[in-house]
Amino acid sequence: MKTTLLFLLSNIFLFATPTLKPVDSIEINGTVKDMVLRDNLLVVATDMGHIEVKNIENNKSLMISIPNVKDFMGDETPARVMSTDKIDNKYLLLSDSGKNGYSNLFIYENNLTQILSAKDKEAIIKARFIDKEHVLLGYLSNEVALLDLKSKKESYRVQLSESKFSDFALNVDKSQAVFACESGVLTVVDVKSGKVIKELKGQNLDNVYKVDFKKGMVSGAGQDRRGSLYDLSTGKGSYIAGDFLIYATALSPSASKVAFAMDEQNNISVYNSSSKSKIALLKGQKSTLNVIIFQNENKIFSASDDSTILVWDLKQK
Repeated sequence: MKTTLLFLLSNIFLFATPTLKPVDSIEINGTVKDMVLRDNLLVVATDMGHIEVKNIENNKSLMISIPNVKDFMGDETPARVMSTDKIDNKYLLLSDSGKNGYSNLFIYENNLTQILSAKDKEAIIKARFIDKEHVLLGYLSNEVALLDLKSKKESYRVQLSESKFSDFALNVDKSQAVFACESGVLTVVDVKSGKVIKELKGQNLDNVYKVDFKKGMVSGAGQDRRGSLYDLSTGKGSYIAGDFLIYATALSPSASKVAFAMDEQNNISVYNSSSKSKIALLKGQKSTLNVIIFQNENKIFSASDDSTILVWDLKQK
């Protein structure tokens, strides 16, 4: 009896999910609102009217600022940069304008150029480069548009649904994007034409806060405490149940691993995408998660609603 008990306890210990602490942290001047990783550069949007570009290899940094905006009292305040991106030497900064929820869009390449302002009356929530001359836009109204930076005109604008927009993610070659909204339905669109390719539904019953899109797989972070996974080729999906609202998700480059913010303590749970078995629990986040990024299959960056970016290593002992 004692031998059997020891055997069972040793197996439980052997297969217990490892709890990992961050291996490093990066401090930002402001609260992180968005973050992308381009090669070795971490590009971070803040609520203090600038983006910070951090070289993760040599720790060099660059700050790009945009003009202050006026709040409803007429006082000047730093603009909240909601979305950012980088391609070659170009940087994208999408911010609030301080007027009626409308957006400002800037491109920085040696100097700052404003593409859209409050006068254009556009309520854009997220933007990403498709190439050096085109930017994909996600509107609050759940419209997708492709903006030509030279002409400052949209190649198309398509209404995806009547539900409020939440997030979008591009696949690696930027040919397709998956859009999330408050209905729980995920819409896959062709970036070049704006044509709807497929709807993914059934796994989330409420707002999907964040999505990711890698190797034909889509993950969704749901308000209904469900971390959803879909195979784009078949349209079939499944979900992993969480203990709290799931605010963030990310897929590894191979899509063999998926990360979700699964509990009220802002811990990150990492799973095997196929088996749904938990690989690791990442503890140390102090605020509500905004972004999770896999640099490779084992290194992860995460940002919360604060000024600290955490770095994780799944191979950490």
